[in-house]
Amino acid sequence: MTQPNKASQLNDEIDAIQVDGDQADVAHFQWRISKNLTRRIDQYLVDRVGYLSRNSVQRVIDNGLVKVNGRVVKASYRPRENDMVEMVAPPQPVNEIAPEPIPLDIIFEDEHLIALNKQADLIIHPARGRWSGTLVNGLVHYGNKWSTINGNWRPGILHRLDRNTTGIMLVAKSDEAHWRVARQFEERTIKKTYMAVCHGVPELLSDVIDMPIGKDRYIREKQAVRKESSGGKPAVTVYEVQKIFNAPDQLRLTNSQHAHDQKNPAPAQRFCLVKLSPKTGRTHQLRVHMSYKGFPLVGDTIYGGRVFELADFRFERQALHAYEISFTHPITNQTLTLQAPLPPDMQQLIDRLPVASP
Repeated sequence: MTQPNKASQLNDEIDAIQVDGDQADVAHFQWRISKNLTRRIDQYLVDRVGYLSRNSVQRVIDNGLVKVNGRVVKASYRPRENDMVEMVAPPQPVNEIAPEPIPLDIIFEDEHLIALNKQADLIIHPARGRWSGTLVNGLVHYGNKWSTINGNWRPGILHRLDRNTTGIMLVAKSDEAHWRVARQFEERTIKKTYMAVCHGVPELLSDVIDMPIGKDRYIREKQAVRKESSGGKPAVTVYEVQKIFNAPDQLRLTNSQHAHDQKNPAPAQRFCLVKLSPKTGRTHQLRVHMSYKGFPLVGDTIYGGRVFELADFRFERQALHAYEISFTHPITNQTLTLQAPLPPDMQQLIDRLPVASP
């Protein structure tokens, strides 16, 4: 399956390096400059890495991924003799998406679209050098009739879930179905419901979190609550506590190995099962909002959660599942409400939590 626009693809990969820096497969380059140069560093790098356009190189530089002698530089910098230039960039793209027999849990399917229950540890589409083991590789193996609106390297993809978030996703088979459903996402008429297990119990068992979200100022792969004047975009989440739990005996809560995660405060020793309804679709929205309120998701170490460990059980991904979606069928105009049952690991987590007395 040929990729039609490599420049656009590489730009997407550069953005992905910022969003998921801890998971990115990237190319590392290093050069020692032998003499003073009259050319700018962006021109120098275009000559050194032939598959990157000048615009792509400038985006890499703007994102702080080019250093000279250990310091971030601007595109206008002119390299000098003995400078050590280092660059982190997307790897050279491949030309085809290989079909792979990745299991697909199909919940609904007709000639226009499918709804599937995505498993954990599954990236949606190839990017950042990961050209295999993605949902798209599985879709290409499953069939060859997918919408082309997002390009051939993201066939049918209407929306995304984080790598370790499970649950229901829609995939379009035709361009018409794609743009009709995409319009519903754009107009926010699609209703999505998630289930999450959080540390702690909110004082208000039901509430609206209306806080803008933008990129974290210090850590590239994170999002954070930020004022709109500082780059945040409106974000609204409705939460409803479903059950409250005590901590089981002999529970161990361990933190991430990443240094920046060690700064997160210790979470509460109680837990709750929460229904989350996002009214907007910002990156990591539910994880950021619940963490901001002081109730991070179990296993979500990047946003203050902890790995959950018992003698016979370990849970180390964010306990977040896209449980239900309600939308208008793009062709028949019928309202469809589809559900994806909780994955076994998340159900086992809930089963091991003692229900708190009223």
